[in-house]
Amino acid sequence: QVQLVDSGGGLVQPGGSLRLSCTASGSISSTFVVDWYRQAPGKQREVVARLHSGGNTFYADAVKGRFTISKDNAKNVMYLQMNSLKPDDTAVYYCNLILPDARYWGQGTQVTVSS
Repeated sequence: QVQLVDSGGGLVQPGGSLRLSCTASGSISSTFVVDWYRQAPGKQREVVARLHSGGNTFYADAVKGRFTISKDNAKNVMYLQMNSLKPDDTAVYYCNLILPDARYWGQGTQVTVSS
């Protein structure tokens, strides 16, 4: 059993940075996929970043070069570092952890980019 808690969102000005955290309780298997999704009002939910347990990463075109996904294996915390934020990045961001036999979601954290 794994529980995820998303945190780190807030209000930031355009061009600023935020680091989102996804803290997992319990043990995470050696085989996993970590996704960060976002959903903005009036827009469809999209995957912005993905990390495979083998180390491969994926980024949506809209965030390439600005966002970085990572995992601290010792602390069981997944991160989404967001730099050069734009108003269009405003959304609720959700961590999703896919294990061989289950999928877990964080509760989401609001990111608002506005001047």
